[in-house]
Amino acid sequence: MLRPWQVTLSERIDPERGTPIYMQIIHALIRDIETGRLTSGTFLPSSRELAGALGVNRKTVVLAYEDLIAQGWLSTEGTRGTMVSRSLPSSPSPQASAEPGMKLDQIHYRFAEPPERALALPGGKGIKLDEGAPDGRLFPADQLARAYRSAISRASRANRLQYRDPRGSEGLREQVAEMLRSQRGLPVSMENICITRGSQNGLFLALQVLIEPGDTVIVEELTYEPAVAAIRALGGKVIPVGLDEEGIDVAEVEECCRRHAVRAIFLTPHHQFPTTVALRPERRLQILDLARQFGVAIIEDDYDHEFHFQSQPLLPMAGYAPGQVIYLGSMSKLLLPALRIGYMAAPKKVIDAIAHRVSLTDGMGNTVTEDAAAELIRNGEVRRHARKAWRVYSERRESFARLLHEHLGEHCQFAVPDGGLAFWLRFSGDLDPIEARAREQGLRFASHRSFMARETAAKGMRLGFASLNEAEAERAIAALATATKAG
Repeated sequence: MLRPWQVTLSERIDPERGTPIYMQIIHALIRDIETGRLTSGTFLPSSRELAGALGVNRKTVVLAYEDLIAQGWLSTEGTRGTMVSRSLPSSPSPQASAEPGMKLDQIHYRFAEPPERALALPGGKGIKLDEGAPDGRLFPADQLARAYRSAISRASRANRLQYRDPRGSEGLREQVAEMLRSQRGLPVSMENICITRGSQNGLFLALQVLIEPGDTVIVEELTYEPAVAAIRALGGKVIPVGLDEEGIDVAEVEECCRRHAVRAIFLTPHHQFPTTVALRPERRLQILDLARQFGVAIIEDDYDHEFHFQSQPLLPMAGYAPGQVIYLGSMSKLLLPALRIGYMAAPKKVIDAIAHRVSLTDGMGNTVTEDAAAELIRNGEVRRHARKAWRVYSERRESFARLLHEHLGEHCQFAVPDGGLAFWLRFSGDLDPIEARAREQGLRFASHRSFMARETAAKGMRLGFASLNEAEAERAIAALATATKAG
Protein backbone atom coordinates (compact mmCIF):
# COMPACT_ATOMS: atom_id res chain seq x y z
CA MET A 1 0.00 0.00 0.00
CA LEU A 2 1.35 3.42 -0.95
CA ARG A 3 2.12 5.88 1.81
CA PRO A 4 0.41 9.32 1.53
CA TRP A 5 3.57 11.10 0.38
CA GLN A 6 4.10 8.42 -2.30
CA VAL A 7 0.58 9.05 -3.63
CA THR A 8 1.22 12.77 -4.01
CA LEU A 9 4.65 12.03 -5.47
CA SER A 10 3.17 9.78 -8.16
CA GLU A 11 0.64 12.49 -9.01
CA ARG A 12 3.48 14.93 -9.69
CA ILE A 13 5.43 12.72 -12.07
CA ASP A 14 4.40 13.32 -15.67
CA PRO A 15 6.31 11.65 -18.54
CA GLU A 16 4.81 14.18 -20.98
CA ARG A 17 6.62 17.10 -19.38
CA GLY A 18 9.91 18.27 -20.85
CA THR A 19 11.78 17.77 -17.55
CA PRO A 20 13.53 14.36 -17.25
CA ILE A 21 11.73 11.90 -14.94
CA TYR A 22 14.66 11.57 -12.53
CA MET A 23 14.76 15.37 -12.17
CA GLN A 24 11.01 15.46 -11.48
CA ILE A 25 11.56 12.89 -8.70
CA ILE A 26 14.40 14.98 -7.25
CA HIS A 27 12.28 18.15 -7.23
CA ALA A 28 9.29 16.35 -5.73
CA LEU A 29 11.32 14.78 -2.90
CA ILE A 30 13.03 18.08 -2.05
CA ARG A 31 9.63 19.75 -1.98
CA ASP A 32 8.28 17.03 0.38
CA ILE A 33 11.25 17.53 2.69
CA GLU A 34 10.76 21.32 2.66
CA THR A 35 7.04 21.10 3.49
CA GLY A 36 7.48 18.46 6.19
CA ARG A 37 5.87 15.49 4.44
CA LEU A 38 9.25 13.79 4.74
CA THR A 39 10.96 14.61 8.02
CA SER A 40 14.57 14.24 9.07
CA GLY A 41 15.48 10.55 9.58
CA THR A 42 12.55 9.17 7.59
CA PHE A 43 13.49 6.06 5.62
CA LEU A 44 12.50 5.97 1.96
CA PRO A 45 11.36 2.86 0.10
CA SER A 46 13.95 0.95 -1.88
CA SER A 47 14.63 2.09 -5.41
CA ARG A 48 12.86 -1.01 -6.73
CA GLU A 49 9.77 -0.39 -4.58
CA LEU A 50 9.52 3.31 -5.47
CA ALA A 51 10.08 2.58 -9.15
CA GLY A 52 7.21 0.09 -9.09
CA ALA A 53 4.95 2.57 -7.29
CA LEU A 54 5.72 5.33 -9.80
CA GLY A 55 5.71 3.09 -12.87
CA VAL A 56 9.22 4.09 -13.94
CA ASN A 57 12.50 2.29 -14.59
CA ARG A 58 14.43 1.42 -11.41
CA LYS A 59 17.59 3.08 -12.82
CA THR A 60 15.67 6.36 -12.92
CA VAL A 61 15.00 6.18 -9.17
CA VAL A 62 18.59 5.09 -8.46
CA LEU A 63 19.87 8.13 -10.35
CA ALA A 64 17.55 10.43 -8.39
CA TYR A 65 18.59 8.91 -5.04
CA GLU A 66 22.30 9.16 -5.92
CA ASP A 67 21.96 12.84 -6.85
CA LEU A 68 20.06 13.64 -3.65
CA ILE A 69 22.65 11.81 -1.55
CA ALA A 70 25.47 13.70 -3.26
CA GLN A 71 23.68 16.99 -2.64
CA GLY A 72 23.11 16.20 1.05
CA TRP A 73 19.33 15.80 1.05
CA LEU A 74 19.46 12.04 1.61
CA SER A 75 21.91 9.71 3.31
CA THR A 76 22.44 5.97 3.64
CA GLU A 77 22.94 3.88 6.77
CA GLY A 78 24.54 0.65 5.66
CA THR A 79 22.00 -2.02 4.90
CA ARG A 80 19.13 -0.14 6.54
CA GLY A 81 18.49 1.84 3.36
CA THR A 82 18.13 5.46 2.23
CA MET A 83 16.77 8.13 4.55
CA VAL A 84 16.18 11.86 4.73
CA SER A 85 19.42 13.29 6.07
CA ARG A 86 19.44 13.68 9.86
CA SER A 87 21.24 17.03 9.49
CA LEU A 88 18.16 18.65 7.97
CA PRO A 89 15.62 20.52 10.12
CA SER A 90 13.12 18.18 11.76
CA SER A 91 10.15 20.52 11.26
CA PRO A 92 8.98 22.24 8.07
CA SER A 93 9.52 25.88 7.33
CA PRO A 94 6.49 27.83 8.61
CA GLN A 95 6.31 29.63 5.26
CA ALA A 96 6.42 26.47 3.16
CA SER A 97 3.25 25.63 1.27
CA ALA A 98 1.80 22.15 1.74
CA GLU A 99 0.37 22.15 -1.77
CA PRO A 100 1.96 19.51 -3.99
CA GLY A 101 4.24 20.59 -6.79
CA MET A 102 6.04 23.83 -7.53
CA LYS A 103 4.43 26.74 -9.37
CA LEU A 104 6.82 29.25 -10.82
CA ASP A 105 4.24 32.03 -10.81
CA GLN A 106 3.85 31.94 -7.02
CA ILE A 107 6.06 34.79 -5.77
CA HIS A 108 6.79 35.18 -2.07
CA TYR A 109 8.97 38.29 -2.10
CA ARG A 110 8.73 41.92 -3.06
CA PHE A 111 9.98 43.08 -6.45
CA ALA A 112 9.58 46.01 -8.83
CA GLU A 113 6.81 45.00 -11.21
CA PRO A 114 7.05 45.83 -14.93
CA PRO A 115 4.87 48.59 -16.36
CA GLU A 116 1.46 47.75 -17.77
CA ARG A 117 2.66 48.70 -21.25
CA ALA A 118 5.99 47.21 -22.28
CA LEU A 119 8.67 49.46 -23.75
CA ALA A 120 9.37 47.16 -26.69
CA LEU A 121 7.24 47.00 -29.81
CA PRO A 122 4.46 44.39 -29.54
CA GLY A 123 5.30 40.96 -30.88
CA GLY A 124 3.21 38.62 -32.96
CA LYS A 125 2.38 38.39 -36.63
CA GLY A 126 1.73 41.32 -38.91
CA ILE A 127 3.63 44.19 -40.48
CA LYS A 128 6.05 45.85 -38.09
CA LEU A 129 6.30 49.63 -38.30
CA ASP A 130 9.35 50.30 -36.17
CA GLU A 131 10.60 53.64 -34.84
CA GLY A 132 13.52 53.95 -37.25
CA ALA A 133 15.47 50.68 -37.42
CA PRO A 134 17.84 49.77 -40.25
CA ASP A 135 17.21 46.93 -42.68
CA GLY A 136 19.33 44.03 -41.44
CA ARG A 137 19.00 42.35 -44.82
CA LEU A 138 21.33 44.93 -46.37
CA PHE A 139 24.43 44.03 -44.40
CA PRO A 140 26.43 41.21 -46.04
CA ALA A 141 26.33 38.23 -43.68
CA ASP A 142 29.47 36.70 -45.22
CA GLN A 143 31.48 39.83 -44.38
CA LEU A 144 30.27 39.66 -40.78
CA ALA A 145 31.16 35.96 -40.58
CA ARG A 146 34.67 36.64 -41.91
CA ALA A 147 35.14 39.45 -39.40
CA TYR A 148 34.12 37.14 -36.55
CA ARG A 149 36.48 34.41 -37.72
CA SER A 150 39.34 36.89 -37.97
CA ALA A 151 38.55 38.38 -34.55
CA ILE A 152 38.43 34.96 -32.86
CA SER A 153 41.67 33.83 -34.50
CA ARG A 154 43.55 37.00 -33.57
CA ALA A 155 42.25 37.00 -30.01
CA SER A 156 43.10 33.34 -29.53
CA ARG A 157 46.67 33.74 -30.80
CA ALA A 158 47.18 36.74 -28.50
CA ASN A 159 45.52 35.02 -25.50
CA ARG A 160 42.91 37.79 -25.39
CA LEU A 161 39.85 35.59 -24.86
CA GLN A 162 39.97 36.34 -21.15
CA TYR A 163 38.32 38.83 -18.79
CA ARG A 164 39.32 42.25 -20.03
CA ASP A 165 38.95 46.01 -19.68
CA PRO A 166 35.36 47.04 -18.82
CA ARG A 167 35.83 50.00 -21.18
CA GLY A 168 35.79 47.55 -24.08
CA SER A 169 38.08 46.30 -26.81
CA GLU A 170 41.08 48.57 -27.34
CA GLY A 171 40.88 48.04 -31.08
CA LEU A 172 37.28 49.21 -31.28
CA ARG A 173 37.85 52.10 -28.88
CA GLU A 174 40.70 53.31 -31.09
CA GLN A 175 38.56 53.02 -34.22
CA VAL A 176 35.61 54.83 -32.60
CA ALA A 177 37.87 57.61 -31.30
CA GLU A 178 39.36 58.09 -34.77
CA MET A 179 35.90 58.20 -36.35
CA LEU A 180 34.65 60.77 -33.83
CA ARG A 181 37.74 62.94 -34.32
CA SER A 182 37.79 62.87 -38.11
CA GLN A 183 34.06 62.84 -38.92
CA ARG A 184 32.32 64.53 -35.98
CA GLY A 185 34.93 66.90 -34.57
CA LEU A 186 35.14 65.45 -31.05
CA PRO A 187 38.55 66.04 -29.38
CA VAL A 188 38.80 62.49 -28.04
CA SER A 189 41.31 59.68 -27.65
CA MET A 190 40.81 56.04 -26.75
CA GLU A 191 40.84 57.03 -23.04
CA ASN A 192 37.65 59.01 -23.59
CA ILE A 193 35.71 56.06 -25.02
CA CYS A 194 33.72 53.28 -23.39
CA ILE A 195 32.04 50.60 -25.50
CA THR A 196 28.51 49.70 -24.39
CA ARG A 197 25.79 47.23 -25.30
CA GLY A 198 23.92 49.73 -27.43
CA SER A 199 23.05 53.37 -26.73
CA GLN A 200 20.36 52.44 -24.18
CA ASN A 201 22.96 50.67 -22.04
CA GLY A 202 25.16 53.76 -22.41
CA LEU A 203 22.32 56.02 -21.32
CA PHE A 204 21.65 53.94 -18.20
CA LEU A 205 25.35 53.92 -17.30
CA ALA A 206 25.57 57.69 -17.76
CA LEU A 207 22.55 58.24 -15.54
CA GLN A 208 24.02 55.97 -12.87
CA VAL A 209 27.06 58.22 -12.46
CA LEU A 210 25.09 61.48 -12.78
CA ILE A 211 22.01 61.17 -10.60
CA GLU A 212 20.91 59.97 -7.20
CA PRO A 213 17.34 59.31 -6.03
CA GLY A 214 15.39 62.55 -6.02
CA ASP A 215 17.60 64.34 -8.57
CA THR A 216 15.96 66.09 -11.50
CA VAL A 217 16.54 65.37 -15.19
CA ILE A 218 15.05 67.52 -17.97
CA VAL A 219 13.63 65.84 -21.07
CA GLU A 220 11.60 67.18 -23.96
CA GLU A 221 7.84 66.69 -23.71
CA LEU A 222 8.07 64.35 -26.70
CA THR A 223 11.00 62.03 -26.12
CA TYR A 224 12.44 58.55 -26.03
CA GLU A 225 10.38 56.54 -23.56
CA PRO A 226 13.18 54.17 -22.44
CA ALA A 227 15.17 57.25 -21.35
CA VAL A 228 12.30 58.38 -19.12
CA ALA A 229 11.94 54.86 -17.75
CA ALA A 230 15.67 54.66 -16.99
CA ILE A 231 15.63 57.97 -15.11
CA ARG A 232 12.68 56.85 -13.01
CA ALA A 233 14.18 53.41 -12.39
CA LEU A 234 17.17 55.14 -10.78
CA GLY A 235 14.92 57.26 -8.59
CA GLY A 236 15.26 60.41 -10.66
CA LYS A 237 12.55 63.02 -11.15
CA VAL A 238 11.61 63.70 -14.78
CA ILE A 239 10.60 67.23 -15.79
CA PRO A 240 9.39 67.56 -19.39
CA VAL A 241 9.78 70.89 -21.17
CA GLY A 242 8.32 72.29 -24.37
CA LEU A 243 9.40 71.58 -27.91
CA ASP A 244 8.78 73.29 -31.25
CA GLU A 245 10.02 73.09 -34.84
CA GLU A 246 13.44 74.44 -33.80
CA GLY A 247 13.94 72.13 -30.85
CA ILE A 248 13.74 72.36 -27.09
CA ASP A 249 12.21 75.43 -25.38
CA VAL A 250 15.26 77.17 -23.92
CA ALA A 251 13.25 79.60 -21.77
CA GLU A 252 11.46 76.71 -20.09
CA VAL A 253 14.77 74.95 -19.51
CA GLU A 254 16.13 78.06 -17.77
CA GLU A 255 13.03 78.37 -15.59
CA CYS A 256 13.34 74.71 -14.64
CA CYS A 257 17.03 75.10 -13.74
CA ARG A 258 16.20 78.06 -11.49
CA ARG A 259 13.42 76.23 -9.69
CA HIS A 260 14.95 72.75 -9.36
CA ALA A 261 18.30 71.11 -8.68
CA VAL A 262 18.74 69.83 -12.23
CA ARG A 263 21.53 67.31 -12.71
CA ALA A 264 21.18 66.44 -16.39
CA ILE A 265 19.40 67.27 -19.64
CA PHE A 266 18.67 64.42 -22.04
CA LEU A 267 18.67 65.53 -25.69
CA THR A 268 18.59 64.04 -29.19
CA PRO A 269 19.65 67.26 -30.95
CA HIS A 270 20.65 65.90 -34.34
CA HIS A 271 17.37 64.18 -35.24
CA GLN A 272 15.04 64.82 -32.32
CA PHE A 273 13.27 61.71 -31.16
CA PRO A 274 10.46 61.32 -32.14
CA THR A 275 9.77 64.47 -34.21
CA THR A 276 13.02 64.36 -36.30
CA VAL A 277 13.61 68.15 -36.02
CA ALA A 278 17.17 69.42 -35.53
CA LEU A 279 18.10 71.62 -32.58
CA ARG A 280 19.21 74.91 -34.12
CA PRO A 281 22.76 76.23 -33.45
CA GLU A 282 21.59 79.28 -31.45
CA ARG A 283 19.57 77.08 -29.11
CA ARG A 284 22.44 74.66 -28.75
CA LEU A 285 24.68 77.47 -27.54
CA GLN A 286 21.99 78.77 -25.18
CA ILE A 287 21.49 75.31 -23.69
CA LEU A 288 25.24 74.93 -23.20
CA ASP A 289 25.41 78.33 -21.45
CA LEU A 290 22.65 77.26 -19.08
CA ALA A 291 24.36 73.91 -18.46
CA ARG A 292 27.60 75.67 -17.50
CA GLN A 293 25.79 78.22 -15.36
CA PHE A 294 23.91 75.63 -13.32
CA GLY A 295 26.44 72.78 -13.40
CA VAL A 296 24.23 70.50 -15.47
CA ALA A 297 25.44 67.59 -17.60
CA ILE A 298 24.04 67.22 -21.10
CA ILE A 299 23.46 63.65 -22.32
CA GLU A 300 23.59 63.88 -26.12
CA ASP A 301 22.12 60.80 -27.78
CA ASP A 302 23.27 60.88 -31.41
CA TYR A 303 21.64 57.57 -32.31
CA ASP A 304 21.64 57.81 -36.13
CA HIS A 305 24.21 60.45 -37.05
CA GLU A 306 25.25 58.72 -40.27
CA PHE A 307 21.93 59.15 -42.04
CA HIS A 308 21.38 62.80 -42.96
CA PHE A 309 19.97 63.42 -46.43
CA GLN A 310 19.79 67.22 -46.77
CA SER A 311 23.02 69.26 -46.64
CA GLN A 312 25.69 68.45 -44.07
CA PRO A 313 24.74 67.08 -40.66
CA LEU A 314 25.18 69.39 -37.69
CA LEU A 315 28.24 68.55 -35.64
CA PRO A 316 27.54 67.10 -32.18
CA MET A 317 27.39 69.44 -29.20
CA ALA A 318 30.15 67.32 -27.66
CA GLY A 319 32.43 68.56 -30.44
CA TYR A 320 32.56 72.10 -29.01
CA ALA A 321 31.64 71.46 -25.37
CA PRO A 322 33.33 68.16 -24.47
CA GLY A 323 33.54 69.04 -20.78
CA GLN A 324 29.78 69.56 -20.52
CA VAL A 325 28.46 66.70 -22.65
CA ILE A 326 28.34 62.92 -22.35
CA TYR A 327 28.04 61.75 -25.94
CA LEU A 328 26.19 58.53 -26.82
CA GLY A 329 26.44 56.80 -30.19
CA SER A 330 25.50 53.46 -31.64
CA MET A 331 26.47 51.09 -34.41
CA SER A 332 22.98 49.56 -34.34
CA LYS A 333 21.58 51.85 -37.03
CA LEU A 334 24.74 51.71 -39.12
CA LEU A 335 25.30 47.94 -38.98
CA LEU A 336 22.90 45.65 -37.12
CA PRO A 337 20.89 46.13 -33.91
CA ALA A 338 21.64 42.50 -33.01
CA LEU A 339 25.36 43.29 -32.62
CA ARG A 340 24.51 45.39 -29.52
CA ILE A 341 27.37 47.84 -29.89
CA GLY A 342 27.15 51.39 -28.65
CA TYR A 343 29.78 53.80 -27.37
CA MET A 344 30.18 56.75 -25.05
CA ALA A 345 32.56 59.69 -25.23
CA ALA A 346 33.25 61.77 -22.12
CA PRO A 347 36.09 63.15 -20.00
CA LYS A 348 38.44 60.39 -18.80
CA LYS A 349 37.33 60.60 -15.15
CA VAL A 350 33.71 60.15 -16.21
CA ILE A 351 34.67 57.18 -18.39
CA ASP A 352 36.55 55.68 -15.42
CA ALA A 353 33.42 56.05 -13.27
CA ILE A 354 31.29 54.46 -15.98
CA ALA A 355 33.79 51.60 -16.38
CA HIS A 356 33.35 50.90 -12.66
CA ARG A 357 29.59 50.57 -13.23
CA VAL A 358 30.25 48.19 -16.11
CA SER A 359 32.38 46.11 -13.73
CA LEU A 360 29.46 45.92 -11.31
CA THR A 361 26.82 44.92 -13.83
CA ASP A 362 28.53 43.23 -16.77
CA GLY A 363 32.19 42.72 -15.89
CA MET A 364 33.27 43.55 -19.43
CA GLY A 365 31.93 43.84 -22.93
CA ASN A 366 31.84 41.24 -25.68
CA THR A 367 35.44 41.02 -26.87
CA VAL A 368 34.79 38.91 -29.95
CA THR A 369 31.92 41.05 -31.25
CA GLU A 370 33.78 44.28 -30.53
CA ASP A 371 36.93 43.05 -32.25
CA ALA A 372 34.84 41.92 -35.22
CA ALA A 373 33.31 45.39 -35.47
CA ALA A 374 36.79 46.93 -35.28
CA GLU A 375 37.87 44.65 -38.13
CA LEU A 376 34.91 45.79 -40.24
CA ILE A 377 35.85 49.42 -39.68
CA ARG A 378 39.55 48.79 -40.29
CA ASN A 379 39.07 46.94 -43.59
CA GLY A 380 36.69 49.59 -44.93
CA GLU A 381 33.58 47.39 -44.91
CA VAL A 382 31.67 49.74 -42.60
CA ARG A 383 32.35 52.72 -44.85
CA ARG A 384 31.27 50.77 -47.95
CA HIS A 385 28.13 49.57 -46.23
CA ALA A 386 27.34 53.09 -44.99
CA ARG A 387 27.48 54.46 -48.54
CA LYS A 388 25.27 51.66 -49.84
CA ALA A 389 22.78 51.96 -46.98
CA TRP A 390 22.64 55.76 -47.37
CA ARG A 391 21.62 55.39 -51.02
CA VAL A 392 18.99 52.75 -50.24
CA TYR A 393 17.52 54.69 -47.32
CA SER A 394 17.51 57.92 -49.29
CA GLU A 395 15.41 56.24 -52.00
CA ARG A 396 13.12 54.64 -49.43
CA ARG A 397 12.64 58.00 -47.74
CA GLU A 398 11.39 59.54 -50.99
CA SER A 399 9.21 56.53 -51.76
CA PHE A 400 7.73 56.54 -48.25
CA ALA A 401 6.89 60.24 -48.54
CA ARG A 402 5.15 59.61 -51.89
CA LEU A 403 3.12 56.73 -50.42
CA LEU A 404 2.09 58.84 -47.45
CA HIS A 405 0.91 61.61 -49.77
CA GLU A 406 -1.06 59.13 -51.90
CA HIS A 407 -2.75 57.23 -49.09
CA LEU A 408 -2.90 59.65 -46.17
CA GLY A 409 -2.37 63.12 -47.61
CA GLU A 410 -5.81 64.38 -46.54
CA HIS A 411 -5.67 62.84 -43.08
CA CYS A 412 -2.27 63.71 -41.63
CA GLN A 413 0.51 66.28 -41.76
CA PHE A 414 4.20 65.50 -42.00
CA ALA A 415 7.47 66.95 -43.21
CA VAL A 416 10.00 64.86 -45.09
CA PRO A 417 12.80 64.54 -42.51
CA ASP A 418 16.20 66.00 -43.33
CA GLY A 419 17.78 63.02 -41.62
CA GLY A 420 17.14 59.93 -39.58
CA LEU A 421 15.21 56.81 -40.48
CA ALA A 422 11.63 57.73 -39.54
CA PHE A 423 8.74 60.11 -40.26
CA TRP A 424 6.67 61.99 -37.69
CA LEU A 425 2.96 62.09 -38.59
CA ARG A 426 0.35 64.38 -37.06
CA PHE A 427 -3.28 63.26 -37.54
CA SER A 428 -6.37 65.46 -37.55
CA GLY A 429 -8.50 62.85 -35.73
CA ASP A 430 -8.22 61.11 -32.38
CA LEU A 431 -5.24 58.78 -32.51
CA ASP A 432 -6.48 56.17 -30.02
CA PRO A 433 -9.22 54.70 -32.27
CA ILE A 434 -6.99 55.02 -35.33
CA GLU A 435 -4.29 53.00 -33.63
CA ALA A 436 -6.80 50.42 -32.41
CA ARG A 437 -8.13 49.90 -35.95
CA ALA A 438 -4.57 49.81 -37.34
CA ARG A 439 -3.73 46.94 -35.03
CA GLU A 440 -6.83 45.14 -36.26
CA GLN A 441 -5.39 45.60 -39.76
CA GLY A 442 -2.30 43.64 -38.65
CA LEU A 443 0.07 46.53 -37.98
CA ARG A 444 2.51 46.48 -35.06
CA PHE A 445 3.91 49.80 -33.86
CA ALA A 446 4.68 51.89 -30.79
CA SER A 447 1.71 53.75 -29.33
CA HIS A 448 1.73 57.54 -29.69
CA ARG A 449 1.49 57.68 -25.91
CA SER A 450 4.93 56.09 -25.61
CA PHE A 451 6.48 59.33 -26.89
CA MET A 452 4.60 61.68 -24.56
CA ALA A 453 6.43 62.70 -21.39
CA ARG A 454 3.42 64.84 -20.40
CA GLU A 455 -0.25 64.78 -21.33
CA THR A 456 -0.22 68.20 -23.01
CA ALA A 457 2.42 67.15 -25.55
CA ALA A 458 1.43 67.01 -29.22
CA LYS A 459 0.24 63.61 -30.41
CA GLY A 460 1.75 61.87 -33.39
CA MET A 461 2.99 58.60 -34.83
CA ARG A 462 6.63 57.84 -35.57
CA LEU A 463 6.98 55.47 -38.51
CA GLY A 464 10.31 54.02 -39.57
CA PHE A 465 10.88 53.68 -43.31
CA ALA A 466 14.38 52.22 -43.60
CA SER A 467 13.59 48.61 -42.68
CA LEU A 468 10.81 48.26 -45.30
CA ASN A 469 11.23 47.81 -49.02
CA GLU A 470 8.73 49.62 -51.26
CA ALA A 471 6.25 46.72 -51.43
CA GLU A 472 6.29 46.28 -47.66
CA ALA A 473 5.92 50.00 -47.09
CA GLU A 474 2.96 50.21 -49.47
CA ARG A 475 1.13 47.39 -47.67
CA ALA A 476 1.77 49.01 -44.30
CA ILE A 477 0.68 52.50 -45.33
CA ALA A 478 -2.38 51.17 -47.14
CA ALA A 479 -3.41 49.33 -43.97
CA LEU A 480 -2.85 52.48 -41.91
CA ALA A 481 -4.94 54.47 -44.41
CA THR A 482 -7.78 51.96 -44.13
CA ALA A 483 -7.69 52.29 -40.35
CA THR A 484 -7.63 56.09 -40.56
CA LYS A 485 -10.48 56.44 -43.08
CA ALA A 486 -12.68 53.90 -41.28
CA GLY A 487 -13.39 56.47 -38.60
